[in-house]
Amino acid sequence: MPITEPSEDQGATVLSFPIGRGATRRWWPWALAGGVLALIAVIMAVVLFSPALALKTVKVDGTKLASETAVQAALKPLQGKSLTQISQSQVQDLLANLPQVQSVSIEARPPSTLLVHIVERLPVAVLKNGSKYILVDPKGTQLGSTSNPAAAKLPLIDGGTAAIGQATFSAMTAVLASLPAAVRAQLQSAAAKSPDAVELTLLNGKKVVWGDASEMALKSEVLQTLLKNPPKAEPGKPEPAPVNVYDVSSPRHPVTR
Repeated sequence: MPITEPSEDQGATVLSFPIGRGATRRWWPWALAGGVLALIAVIMAVVLFSPALALKTVKVDGTKLASETAVQAALKPLQGKSLTQISQSQVQDLLANLPQVQSVSIEARPPSTLLVHIVERLPVAVLKNGSKYILVDPKGTQLGSTSNPAAAKLPLIDGGTAAIGQATFSAMTAVLASLPAAVRAQLQSAAAKSPDAVELTLLNGKKVVWGDASEMALKSEVLQTLLKNPPKAEPGKPEPAPVNVYDVSSPRHPVTR
């Protein structure tokens, strides 16, 4: 049988599979999303690590007991860091060794300033420790010292630092913490023979029998009322009887004598 050679017109057939429009539509959103994510990553990297946002200035407010010099020294490790990389917890940790600092909040002020708001612990008494006078908060945290206890306008507690942590000390500071600052400023000293027998002495020498730690908010309110409203003269007497003791140990039935 004769073999017939294929003609040029009968060359090898090549099959082609055209890409449909549907497939193109399926992949281009993914490509677009990838491009957007890459752009965001670049922008974030620039923002996070840009030297233009490096910390240069720290401004501090809220300090009365803590030294601003000590605060600035404690925050020195933050210098040169990008503002976007500084967190409130970092600042709090750096200030942890300053006993006066209770809490902090921060504000970034681009391009290079960090504002640190400090909330300090509240002193409620001056603790006499030998010849020194130490400001203490209700927990006995030592917040600083003063050479002029009268200028602190806080009641005096005797007993030295050995008293911190004792039940009587905790009772006294709890009572003092329950009083408004205006009343604390009128107190000369605080003492307690036991946790249930707290007594306060006013600057004018008059006494306040407080008693135990129960109903402290009510006792505080009653004491304020008694101090603001001195007794009136009884009928037939030209002057009221002098008050030397304010007894609020039973706040619903206070006694003056």
